[in-house]
Amino acid sequence: MEKSNLFNVDEFGVKNYNYGILALVSFSLFILINAVLGYVTFTAESAAMGSPVKDYADAFWLMLMSSTTIGFGDVYPITLVGRIAVFIMFILGVGILGTVGAIFANKIFGFADTNIKNRELRKQNEQILQLNNKIYQKLTVLETKLAALDKAQK
Repeated sequence: MEKSNLFNVDEFGVKNYNYGILALVSFSLFILINAVLGYVTFTAESAAMGSPVKDYADAFWLMLMSSTTIGFGDVYPITLVGRIAVFIMFILGVGILGTVGAIFANKIFGFADTNIKNRELRKQNEQILQLNNKIYQKLTVLETKLAALDKAQK
């Protein structure tokens, strides 16, 4: 196991990721980014007249709705800083949530578990190479015997 415990490398050199830790780190990063950008949006929007963002809860809600692409429209930014924060949250939130969703879908449903296929193929290749080496050794012995018989007949 590697020091960060994010993955371990098996005997075939395949990285096997620890999906629990990856999901925890991704979710924590998601919440942290929501909280920080929510604060930035709250700070920018609370000074603007007519902004629907009245308190931090509204700003945090705006970040959650932006990150999930739902965007109900009940809370929206009117300042440039607020709009930039929402844009950043939209890009990062979609990326993080999409990654976490893909990890869980792959882990639960196993759509593309190529690690298992790669291990099986590497094991088969190893067996084929061992068999080829045995055959090569037997052929070498046979060639030596044939050469000796050929010499004896001459």
